[in-house]
Amino acid sequence: MSNMSDTQRPKASASHDAHNAVVTGQFGPQASAYLTSANHAQGADLEQLAAIARAHPNAQVLDLGCGAGHVSFFTAPHVARVVAYDLSADMLGVVAGEAAKRGLTNVDTQLGAAESLPFADASFDLVFSRYSAHHWADVGAALREMRRVLKPGGRVVICDVASTGQPLFDTYLQAVEVLRDTSHVRNYSAGEWLTMAAGAGFSVASLTPRTLDLDFKTWTTRMRTPAPMQVAIRALQTAMADSVRQHFKIQDDGSFTLDTLTLELIVG
Repeated sequence: MSNMSDTQRPKASASHDAHNAVVTGQFGPQASAYLTSANHAQGADLEQLAAIARAHPNAQVLDLGCGAGHVSFFTAPHVARVVAYDLSADMLGVVAGEAAKRGLTNVDTQLGAAESLPFADASFDLVFSRYSAHHWADVGAALREMRRVLKPGGRVVICDVASTGQPLFDTYLQAVEVLRDTSHVRNYSAGEWLTMAAGAGFSVASLTPRTLDLDFKTWTTRMRTPAPMQVAIRALQTAMADSVRQHFKIQDDGSFTLDTLTLELIVG
């Protein structure tokens, strides 16, 4: 599918490469855990992506930051082809194996970073990304790459954990996220997403807020969060103001709720 030369492709900086190495180190060993994760394998956002896919039966789809491949598995039965794209070769191995097990012969895998896509201009009708963008070193660059590989009339849909945009809540959210997972970069607010999308030449077709309930033990076990980091998260949860505990619905065992959004973009 790719006919783009290395000289045409955006170049990752040394800092991006270093961060990407952290991402692959975090996720590679836990690839199978993400395949069986209930939070990743189901949800209203996945159903929304499947509905969009059904409306485009001849589509070429890019599942960007595919992880264990749940977006690919939900959309592949309804479209012509899905390219599952991720930084982690281990994740892609899980995707290929599971796609074969499910008989999804139209799912291909490709290794790479979101900020430098190895695809020609106007290659895809749909670009989907779910629970990946908060790991990207440069979301603006990734959005520009999505726009480049999108065909005229195509659309991008991004699903991710979201910041409320309120400073206290935002500080708490980013702190617990990076304590749990050192490859975390940032959860962005709806306003930040709209600004970045506009900067990449997109306009917003829809924005759907949702919430996600997380069991603390499952959440930390899936990422192999070290015990001292888990203790720090629990201490922070306890020390925060009541408004924080109430907003995130922090329970006695550390379980809590996050805000998410699904952002549907078209070329503006």
